[in-house]
Amino acid sequence: MDRLRLEHELAVSRLRPARWQQYADAYGRRLGDAGRERAQLLAWLAALHPASAVLTPLTGPDQEGAHRLCLVAGGWHLSWRIPPGDLALFAHVPFRAESAAAHPVPDLHDQGALIRRHVRLLAMEGVVQAGLAGTAGESPPTLPGGP
Repeated sequence: MDRLRLEHELAVSRLRPARWQQYADAYGRRLGDAGRERAQLLAWLAALHPASAVLTPLTGPDQEGAHRLCLVAGGWHLSWRIPPGDLALFAHVPFRAESAAAHPVPDLHDQGALIRRHVRLLAMEGVVQAGLAGTAGESPPTLPGGP
């Protein structure tokens, strides 16, 4: 009786790594999908700011072909690391061989705050324009980040 129980526990234990590997693979696929969507959105953002968007190579042993996308939006310098596998999405962005260090790189926290502020300003601008266009009788949409 003990032997059957031990064999069963052993079989279950052998299945656990395979099940966890399936979870890890699924999470890896979702992370890859999110990274690809991020790259597509950044390529779109670069297309919206063609006057300032530029790709520069990153240097260093851990960069291996990665580039930095730099652009100015809302008067702020923004930048993101672009892995080599996503560079094809940025064929419309000019390449400069100068070091990425030539462009100001905001702190990640500050960059997020700048982007949120810019989104709120754009949303407010949209509300004002809608009001000027004669839709003032409608209730205004709520703005991101609160009233």
